[in-house]
Amino acid sequence: MGLLGMILAAVLGAVLIAIVIVKYLPLKLRWIASILLLFLAVFLGFKIYNGIMEPINFNKNKVKRYSKVVSNLKMIRDAEVKFYEATGTYTKDKTLLIKFVDSAKLALTVTKTIVETVNKGGGITDEVERRVIDTIGYEPVLKYFKGRNYKNMFQVPGLEGIQYEIEIGTVEKVQGLIVPTFMAKTAKKPLLEGMNESLVKQELEVMASDQIKGEYISVGSLDEVTTAGNWPPSYDKKE
Repeated sequence: MGLLGMILAAVLGAVLIAIVIVKYLPLKLRWIASILLLFLAVFLGFKIYNGIMEPINFNKNKVKRYSKVVSNLKMIRDAEVKFYEATGTYTKDKTLLIKFVDSAKLALTVTKTIVETVNKGGGITDEVERRVIDTIGYEPVLKYFKGRNYKNMFQVPGLEGIQYEIEIGTVEKVQGLIVPTFMAKTAKKPLLEGMNESLVKQELEVMASDQIKGEYISVGSLDEVTTAGNWPPSYDKKE
């Protein structure tokens, strides 16, 4: 029975008790009915309060649990992006990705334009501009993960022994141009274990723009060239 049904049932009960008091109950016994009405009012107030607060508390607890999950997904994304910068592809090898963060270095480059004189023959020359990329040093990938628990980034917070699913693929961005893609995700339902089943069901079907849509929390895509997560901006503002 929903909140509205409980309220209607309680109101109907109060009306019936009032009718009984007026028509059938002796004056000396009406104090019993008054106590019953008092208990009914308290019960109704309690149910209304719970009905209002339960979705509010559900949302607070949900956001708290999701925020930790999103934080790890951001670390996975950052590691995958750096791996892509170094290798031109993504990886689903979790051990390799942690090792990469631990030990890999990325080249620091600068792009400059130089002018070259080209001999076109017959004593004719022309000046041509050309872009040149120079390596000026290297930086450790680890610097981007300072203070972050990246070695446990594949563990889903709050779920013992459960890790994020990671997939890689490719997308034809334009005709003839094949681009690597990746996705990391975890299901919402296990994160909401022990919470109101009706509200959990609604959560798994939510499609509002200010919510995490669908049954999964994810980053990246196998169908689009993106490294964005499916969470709203409010989860980014929490950090």
